[in-house]
Amino acid sequence: MPKKELRAIEALEEAQKIAFAPFVFQSTVSLKKLGVLDYIFEKRDSGGVSINEISKNLSVSIYGLGVLLEIAESSDIVIKDDEQKYQLTKTGYFLNYHKTVEVNLNFTNDVCYEGLFYLNDAIKEKKPSGLKVFGKWDTIYDGLSQLSPEVQKSWFEFDHYYSDGIFEEALIRVFKNQPKTIYDIGGNTGKFALQCFNHDRDVNVHIFDLPGQLKKALTNIKNNGFNDRVFAHEINWLKPNPQIPKGADLIWMSQFLDCFSEDKILTILKTCAASMNENTELIIVETFTDRQKFDTARFSLEATSLYFTAIANGTSKMYSAAIFETLIKKAGLSLNEDHQLGEFHTMMVCSKTL
Repeated sequence: MPKKELRAIEALEEAQKIAFAPFVFQSTVSLKKLGVLDYIFEKRDSGGVSINEISKNLSVSIYGLGVLLEIAESSDIVIKDDEQKYQLTKTGYFLNYHKTVEVNLNFTNDVCYEGLFYLNDAIKEKKPSGLKVFGKWDTIYDGLSQLSPEVQKSWFEFDHYYSDGIFEEALIRVFKNQPKTIYDIGGNTGKFALQCFNHDRDVNVHIFDLPGQLKKALTNIKNNGFNDRVFAHEINWLKPNPQIPKGADLIWMSQFLDCFSEDKILTILKTCAASMNENTELIIVETFTDRQKFDTARFSLEATSLYFTAIANGTSKMYSAAIFETLIKKAGLSLNEDHQLGEFHTMMVCSKTL
């Protein structure tokens, strides 16, 4: 259903909000970091709290609080009553306490904000021009293990938040045919491998990833006592003619292919197909833009595409399921099953076309 057309004054108001959106965002970050939103919420049962009380208890100047709370009030994050006492609005509450919003906000602030300044350059140059704020790498994955602890924390929390919740449901399908050898393509920190080890005491997992990520994954797996069932393979999918060995019962790729351009995705899928036999299953898990129930979810994915453009690699994005269906077929694979996982994810189960 098409959206109702705004009146001119309403459209102008929305335009002004966009023009000053970075100011509202950074004010929100400051209010959270200074503990102001927490303090206001804690005083909700006493009818709100004055700026003087906030200043006294948090040791923040009245001037500083004033400029932050003024824009927060205009942005419907806080409200002020006739006695000049502040309370959180519902928007303010969600900004401060909703886990999804927290993960997205921290990712935006710590990982994306500074680099997004170079989005226009990235579009013109067809490379992640904003990555230079962190280091001189071709992609963020090359330098992921070298990012500051704060940036790594926000990056991994964002990545894991949108994947960890579906593992339990996904494992039921993964182990349907009792695979003994699983290839985890893009193993990240080893979380999926650990889930597999805990699920089945006989399964072995081969992780394929860049050296920095492999080191982190192997450390985590060793610390959990499963180092005898994990095998590491260094691979850079951006290099010419990537190859993986035969022998997998199941190949797993979760939120991995969206890190590549369409032509690279096709190369990866063809490489996997070449290693598969008639019984090997390939499972792809992604958050597709055309499979979201809510507009906010699609909006979040489309925003994440700009992270890929400006910072991650300059060539990938969050894709539609329709694009993946075409690439799967081109790679010589058959799409046998298509499942919804949780609120956001789709699981595609493929086999080699014979």
